[in-house]
Amino acid sequence: MADQAFVRCRDYQGIEFVKRLGNLQSETMRSAEVAAYFKRFEEAERMYLDMDRRDLAVNLRIKLGDWFRVVQLLKAGSGGGDDTQLIQAWNAIGDYYADRQKWSNAVQYYVQGNNQERLAECYYMLEDFIGLQKLADGLPENHKLLPELGAQFVTVGMCEEAVQAYLKCNQVKKAVDCCVELNQWDQAVELAKTHNIKEIDSLLARYAAHLLDKDKKLQAIELYRKANHFIEAAKLMFQIAEEYAKKKEKPQRTKKMYVLGALLIESYHEQMKLMSKLKAKSNRKAEASSALAGLLEEEALATSDMKIIDNAWRGAEAHHFFLLAQRQLYQGYVDASMKTCLRLCDYDDIIDPVDIYSLLALAACANRAFGTCSKAFIKLESLGSATPEQHEQYEKLALEIFTKHAPKDSRTNKTECHTCENMIPDTTSLCPNCEAKFPTCVVTGRPIMDYQVWMCSTCKHQAFEGEIQNQTMCPLCHASIKSGPY
Repeated sequence: MADQAFVRCRDYQGIEFVKRLGNLQSETMRSAEVAAYFKRFEEAERMYLDMDRRDLAVNLRIKLGDWFRVVQLLKAGSGGGDDTQLIQAWNAIGDYYADRQKWSNAVQYYVQGNNQERLAECYYMLEDFIGLQKLADGLPENHKLLPELGAQFVTVGMCEEAVQAYLKCNQVKKAVDCCVELNQWDQAVELAKTHNIKEIDSLLARYAAHLLDKDKKLQAIELYRKANHFIEAAKLMFQIAEEYAKKKEKPQRTKKMYVLGALLIESYHEQMKLMSKLKAKSNRKAEASSALAGLLEEEALATSDMKIIDNAWRGAEAHHFFLLAQRQLYQGYVDASMKTCLRLCDYDDIIDPVDIYSLLALAACANRAFGTCSKAFIKLESLGSATPEQHEQYEKLALEIFTKHAPKDSRTNKTECHTCENMIPDTTSLCPNCEAKFPTCVVTGRPIMDYQVWMCSTCKHQAFEGEIQNQTMCPLCHASIKSGPY
C-alpha cells in the first residue's frame, strides 16, 4: 500500500525508503525507521537503544547535526569507532561555536578534537598569543601550519615568535623578511650571517638610504644601531653634532650628540672583542691570542674609518672643556678657567678658534696672566677668518690692556714631571723634556701628573681622585659612578 501511494505521489525518495524497509528483517527496526522518516526522532532513537543499536542512534544524530547528543551517546557506550566519531563530534561542536564567534567555547572543543588549524584561528581571534605560541611550540618540524602561525605573529609585531615558527619549518628567508618588516635589524643581520644570506646588507643599505632621503637621520641611526652597524651609526651622529656645532646654539646638546656618537664607537669596540672571544672559544685558543685577533680584525674591518675610531671622543672633549671653561669663569675660578682654555686650544679643528682664543684672552686677563693673554690676542689677529673690523677691535682692545699691563704672567706654577723628574709648568699637557703626555682631568681641566687617578669605565677618561669623590656620574659621558674611584 505504501509503495503504491508513493508511486501515485511520484515520491521517488519514498519509494526507495519502502524498498529499504522491505530489506529489514526486524519489525522493531522497521518501526524505528518509520518514526525517523516522520521526524519522530526521539522515538526512533529510543527504539534503536532498546535494540542495543547505539551505532544507529549515533548515525541518526549525526545526520541531524545534533552533535551535542552524539557526544552524549558516544560517552554512554563503547565501540571500536567511537574515538573517531568523538573527535568528529568535538570538532563539529567547535565549529558550531566558532560560527557564532564564541571563540572561548570553541577552543575547549577544538582542543579535545585536536584540531590545530581551527585552534590557531580561535587563539588569534581571542588575541591569546601565549596560547598561540604554545601551539607553535607543540607542533612538529615542517608542519604545514607553522608558516601561517609565523604570519600571524608578524601581524601583531611578535618578531621572536615569528622567527621561531619560520625557522621550525625551514623558511629562513621569511624569518629574515619578518625581522626587516618589524625593524629588528640586529636579529635580521644575525640570521643572515648564521644562514649565509647575502641580501641583508643591500636591503639594510637601501632602507637607510630611504630614511636619509627623507632627512630621518635619527631613524637611520637607530636602524644601523639595531643592525650592529655601529660605525655607520656613529658617522651619522657625528654629522648631526657638527650641524649643531655650526649653529653655535645649545652647546650642551651638541656635546651630548658627540657623546652618543662616541658611545656608538665604544659599542663597536665591544662588538669586536665579543666576536674575537667567540672565535677564540670555538677554536680553543688562548685569551691573549683572542685579544690580538680582535685588534687585527678590528683594524682590517675599519681601515677607512680609523680616523673616526681613533678620534671618537674628541668632539665630546672639545665641547666639554668649552663649557667647563665658561662655567669656571662665571663662578670666579679664573685660574682654573685659563688652564682649561689652554687645554681647549688643542681642539681648534672642532670649535671655532675665535671662540677659543677669545675665551682664553678673557680668562687670562681676569687671572692677570697677561703673557698668556698677549699670545691669545696675537693668535686672534693672525686668524684669516677675521674681518678688518674685527682686526681693528682686537688691536684697540690689546692696546688698551697692554699699555696698562706688561705682557707677562704674574705667576707661573711649576710641578715635577713623574717621568723625567724635571720641573715643568702645571698648565702643560706635554713634558718639553721627555715628551711624556699627561691626561686631562675631566672635572677640573687640569693636566693629571699623579699616579693615583680615577678612570671612567665607559669613556676611559681620567680625573683626580679627590675631585671625583663628590660626583655621581662621569662629567664627560654622564655614565653612573657605581663603585667609586679605582
